[in-house]
Amino acid sequence: MKVTIVGAGAMARGIATRALVGGHGVRLLDRSAKKAADLADELRRAAPGGDVERSDAIAVEDADLVVLAVPYPAGRAVAAEYGTALVGSVLVDISNPVDFATLDSLTVPAGTSAAEQIAAEAAPGVPVVKAFNTTFAATLVDGQVAGRPLDVLIAGDDEDGKRAVAGLASSGGLRPLDIGPLRRARELEGLQLLHMAAQERLGLNWSSAVAILP
Repeated sequence: MKVTIVGAGAMARGIATRALVGGHGVRLLDRSAKKAADLADELRRAAPGGDVERSDAIAVEDADLVVLAVPYPAGRAVAAEYGTALVGSVLVDISNPVDFATLDSLTVPAGTSAAEQIAAEAAPGVPVVKAFNTTFAATLVDGQVAGRPLDVLIAGDDEDGKRAVAGLASSGGLRPLDIGPLRRARELEGLQLLHMAAQERLGLNWSSAVAILP
């Protein structure tokens, strides 16, 4: 698959690492061309021969997956800005709309989610899938915690879109789990708020994982 990642931060690094492990092509798009180029160079050093490059907005037009590796609400603006250029791609929201000053609340109204807000901004015919929001960046680079592959919880209303995201996850050594329609993103975002809030108390330093046991 062709995977375009919007953003060049820690989560972009983690997801790109898993995509390259799975043999997918990766294009990195960021407001800072230098930041995207630097990340592409870093990824090529880590995965020699991997198909990864810095790109520009054209990379969204022929992508199978466009991953919004940006904080909420920036993903809403990206979905609106690219509009119909995203038709034919699956838009993947990984964000957590958390008040990072307090880690005490979400910043979206009750009864909705960041993913649903992004879907409302996307052009008609562009499926939005929620995934990767319950995984931390460092664990994605490793692909596992305590010898167990990471679980990737996936929500969306488009079955083909969810299968494409599940394919990305499984090819990268992760375990995808379809948890239902896009509205389930509300619970996923609340779950990750608790996961984040627990880190300091448990002394885990953002290195744990949400795991669904068999």
